[in-house]
Amino acid sequence: MDEKLQTLLNDQVNNEYGAAAIYTQLAYEMANLSFPGMSAWFFKQAEEEREHAEKFAEHLLDRGYRVELETIEVGAVKAATPLDAFEASLEHEQKVSEQIREIVRTADSVGDLDSRALLNWFLDEQVEEEASVSEVIDQLKLVGNDGSGLLRIDSSLAER
Repeated sequence: MDEKLQTLLNDQVNNEYGAAAIYTQLAYEMANLSFPGMSAWFFKQAEEEREHAEKFAEHLLDRGYRVELETIEVGAVKAATPLDAFEASLEHEQKVSEQIREIVRTADSVGDLDSRALLNWFLDEQVEEEASVSEVIDQLKLVGNDGSGLLRIDSSLAER
């Protein structure tokens, strides 16, 4: 495997674990605001990001490469409202989408066909992730500060 591609794939393992930490913090933020359904949604999202990290790690290991975990920096993740939390989530998903695209571009440029199935799965996954978060943002904007509307969304997200 090309060294640059190997580095990008290893970096993505770390990026996905970082995403899990961000989503965990957003879950705590929603719990602090008494939105248990939204908190549960973010915890589930954190779990999914850890699964993504494992997919990248498994790919590297299956191909005989070492996975190197690094320090995960979460930074200041705060959300005063559910809309803040989901907008932060969308911004992060867009960042992850670009990271995946960069890996795809690199894999293509070095002719690494063995990564194609994994990377195609992630390209599809990122479209789904962004669409899912965008839908919640649209709903939150629609209800604004209406308490009953926010509680309905919270209840709906608890069922994820």
